[in-house]
Amino acid sequence: MESSEQYTHKQVTNAWCLYDWGSSAFSTTIEAAVLPVYFGDIAKDILASNMITAYWGYVNSLALLVAALLAPILGSVADYTGGKKKLLSIFAAGGIVATALMVFVNTGDWVLALILFFFGTVGLSASYIFYDALLSHITTDEERDYISAKGYAWGYLGGGLLLALNIAMIWFMPENNWGTRLSFVSVAIWWAIFTLPLLQRVPEPPANKTGIEEGVKPLVAGFQRLGQTFIEIRQYRELFKFLIAYWLFNDGIGTIIKMATIYGREIGIDALNLVGALLMTQFVGIPFSLLFGKFSKKIGTKKVVMIGLGWYALIAVGGYFMSTAWHFWALAFSVGMVQGGTQALSRSLYSQMAPKAQSAEFFGFYDISSKFSGIVGPLLFGIISQLMGESRLSIASLIIFFIGGIILLARVDEDEGRRVAREVNARLAEA
Repeated sequence: MESSEQYTHKQVTNAWCLYDWGSSAFSTTIEAAVLPVYFGDIAKDILASNMITAYWGYVNSLALLVAALLAPILGSVADYTGGKKKLLSIFAAGGIVATALMVFVNTGDWVLALILFFFGTVGLSASYIFYDALLSHITTDEERDYISAKGYAWGYLGGGLLLALNIAMIWFMPENNWGTRLSFVSVAIWWAIFTLPLLQRVPEPPANKTGIEEGVKPLVAGFQRLGQTFIEIRQYRELFKFLIAYWLFNDGIGTIIKMATIYGREIGIDALNLVGALLMTQFVGIPFSLLFGKFSKKIGTKKVVMIGLGWYALIAVGGYFMSTAWHFWALAFSVGMVQGGTQALSRSLYSQMAPKAQSAEFFGFYDISSKFSGIVGPLLFGIISQLMGESRLSIASLIIFFIGGIILLARVDEDEGRRVAREVNARLAEA
């Protein structure tokens, strides 16, 4: 493998974005579009429709819980060993293998589908700890919003292109579900291919052994570093406030992503409209993600995120009244307008308030906030669906995550957070 030092800055940032291009195929085909519909079809003769929705929500929550518990210690180990890319490749490989094995899932195999979905989700989620942590090492503060948004835009394009191919496969190969089953294999191949540029071109940030004695094993050092961070967390007041806000509003975003299709299936919308609308969301998200990145320079990153959350609150209200296919298309378009931009700018804002030398560790905290937020939403969705016998109130309940997120985010002083991060970076550089 060639040295990453020979590549230009643009080649490095593009290679970083390509991981989003490749891994987003899992988010589109597996999490959002094809597998939820397929799961409903292969389980419909065994489970009631509301229980299909409930089990899907429960497994989403369990997978995110496991990833959340792993996140902080994995981040600490990655910083200490200088092994962000190595750990990314290990967890990505696990997710890729689980996805490829979905080819064996057929009618009645709903338990196998959930097991493989669980391992695929854990692999993807854990890999994003290290992927996100690399952002602050390959960009400047001035360009970080845009590069983060560019990654999401490329993810929409890459995931959307493969989803379009998958739809064609499903259409032309319906016998024994081969089109659907081979679409899962295509996701694994796509994800693997577009991981390679990052591993080859993006430089590995140096190890950070500050405050740890020589000869300490990486896992032990990871726990020691984690303990130090908990002691020092008070100096990152604004960062901590942001994490709480992010925990709340990202719960709503993640739940809409993971539960929209299976909710649409429950209320009677056919698979073609569901998958087609989500494909449209991918391509709508491309220009809007880039617009969010540009717009943040004019009014500030935090304000743009808050605007996106207000729009999401309206989407949750609209979801309660959804009853026809065109309603789903309209809401899918609305989600595409804000999904990528809101998440990209949240990632960028956090990276600006986190010390660069401990990027993986702090993105471990970011990831644990993300995953714990992803636990509550699908779990709440599943419980309400099971208790009420339908999921209409489940989608409406998500408004509390967006309104609460706006209120908490308004209390974050982003300038003060950046100032603290600069001071810590300078101190660690002198150590």
